Amino acid sequence: MTDRVLIIDDSLTVRMDLKQAFESSGLLPVLCSTAKEARARLSEDSLSLVVLDVLLPDEDGIELLKDLRSAPGTEALPVILLSSEAEVSDRVRGLRTGANEYVGKPYDAAYIVSRARELLRRRRPRGDRPTILIIDDSATFREELAEQLSLAGYGTEKAVDGEQGLHLAAELQPDAIIVDGVMPGMDGPTVVRRIRLDPGLQSTPCLLLTASEGATSEILALDAGADAYVRKTEDLPVILARLTAMLRSAKESRERAPAASALGSKKVLAVDDSPTYLAELTEHLSAQGYEVIKARSGKEALELLSVQMVDCILLDLMMPGLSGTDTCRRIKGSPLLRNVPLIMLTALDEREAMITAINVGADDYITKSSDFEVLRARLRAQVRRKQFEDENRRVREELLQRDAETRSAQELAETRATLLDALAQKNSALELLNQELQTFAYSVSHDLRAPLRSMDGFSSALLERYGDELDSEGRHYLERIRAGAKRMGDLIDGLLTLSRVTRKELNRKPVHLEQIAKRVLAQFRDLEPDRSVETYIQEDMVVHADPQLIESAIENLLGNAWKFTSQRPQAKIEFTAAANGQAEMVYTVRDNGAGFDIVYSDKLFGPFQRLHSPGEYEGTGIGLATVQRIIRRHGGRIWAEAAPNQGASFHFVLEGLHSKTRKT
Repeated sequence: MTDRVLIIDDSLTVRMDLKQAFESSGLLPVLCSTAKEARARLSEDSLSLVVLDVLLPDEDGIELLKDLRSAPGTEALPVILLSSEAEVSDRVRGLRTGANEYVGKPYDAAYIVSRARELLRRRRPRGDRPTILIIDDSATFREELAEQLSLAGYGTEKAVDGEQGLHLAAELQPDAIIVDGVMPGMDGPTVVRRIRLDPGLQSTPCLLLTASEGATSEILALDAGADAYVRKTEDLPVILARLTAMLRSAKESRERAPAASALGSKKVLAVDDSPTYLAELTEHLSAQGYEVIKARSGKEALELLSVQMVDCILLDLMMPGLSGTDTCRRIKGSPLLRNVPLIMLTALDEREAMITAINVGADDYITKSSDFEVLRARLRAQVRRKQFEDENRRVREELLQRDAETRSAQELAETRATLLDALAQKNSALELLNQELQTFAYSVSHDLRAPLRSMDGFSSALLERYGDELDSEGRHYLERIRAGAKRMGDLIDGLLTLSRVTRKELNRKPVHLEQIAKRVLAQFRDLEPDRSVETYIQEDMVVHADPQLIESAIENLLGNAWKFTSQRPQAKIEFTAAANGQAEMVYTVRDNGAGFDIVYSDKLFGPFQRLHSPGEYEGTGIGLATVQRIIRRHGGRIWAEAAPNQGASFHFVLEGLHSKTRKT
């Protein structure tokens, strides 16, 4: 699906220019000339990004942006602001209101498209709630702020003092921290300094709250390492706006730095109190493809850097108010900004001035002149150095990650080898057990049957030759001996069957279950021709299974149904198949016989487990255990449903292909 970009600008030239640029890049532009028209489009169309002019004929663009950020559905929509306004305050106002980017006119269309594509790639997934840690000793303010943050879509954690806050910060790794400046024990600036010293937290954005109205509090907050500060007397929406701007700035600085070299245009912040020099500098650098952001004081520069990252800073040494050296010191003291290249500019061609600039953290120093060739060369060198450092950092991180992955792979390989050795040992032990089982089966088949045959044979001979000489009690004892020998023989047969089921190699073929069922039921009728049993067998039940094993399973299931309906004058037995909701074919043997209490169903499939006494129904308790093993060997499962005197249903599923099943 093509991303749709809403372009809102009253200039036809700008609209057509951006339309052509976005279309050439494979994006679909939607054009509007007024805020009213844009609002209609926003309510009707599904849009991916907005390019918004600040000055519109019918409304302030910033007000429209504010409405976008507060409306459900557009609160996360990426917005690029366009403006011919040169004031830093206008840029800061736009970015703090929620713009993702601010581009001055005249603009570079290729840069706008490139930035738009980057914003579309990085659009935050829905449902991802940033976690904000609030550190404040005032329970009232803490709860009120947490409530407002929750309503704004943030997750919150709360701490009552600095110590608890540092503990929670280390544990939770929040997306940002809001800390009160004045608290008992550890104050806010100390908390921020501790955070900046912690390798795992030093890049976490920090917003410092202060009750003071003086400029000293701002200086203390920034010197401590806070990314921004807000007076507590401000309304909560102001705090939320500063938090939003701070998070956006931190996110931009973390994510864009490694990819800065991929952008065609570089942002350069030029800070100078001379409008003439700023204009001349902007003209020369813009001609070289740089986007120049102008600030006329150190205070403006710091304010702008709090909401927008740049690729390089050109800073005048001598300025009224906050001097160049103080501004440089503040910038280099910020973890988010210290890696941004900074070139100090001065009209003083003195060795002392150069030393001062370098000592406060400047990356380079150049004397102002009307010849900008040297400045451009130094600027290119600093930007290139930053790109190389970012690339080296990225490569180093990748190498570390690969090294970690290699170690993990080696550990995994060693673990697999250990597991394979253990599996081989278990297979050897299992093979030995199977051999012992075969030996046991042979012993049962031959060694145990011989004495049983002797018991049965001699008991029978005793009855034939001396039966007349024995009283009724003696004959009863002999009959019980013969019955016990027969039952022992049946149990041995059951054990051998279980053994064969476990050891037999599967030979899957297409098998017609209905043919097996008809043949088995016919044998039962031949053995008990006087019984009246109504049967129903569904036609064309074809499965891929081992013919011998599946026939044994069907014979046991139908044998159970035949046996437990023996006391029903109108016995009914059904064998059907039907698909379930999981695209499986479920086969069912159902009867209206004695049934059983489902509470005891866990005993059904255990060897020698019986739910009815031998006096009621004959059996060894091996049949259903055999069925379960056969079904499991086919990758299937079996379960039962029943109630006392209401019959029973046994359902099973086989793994593999089912050719067809047709009801008749």
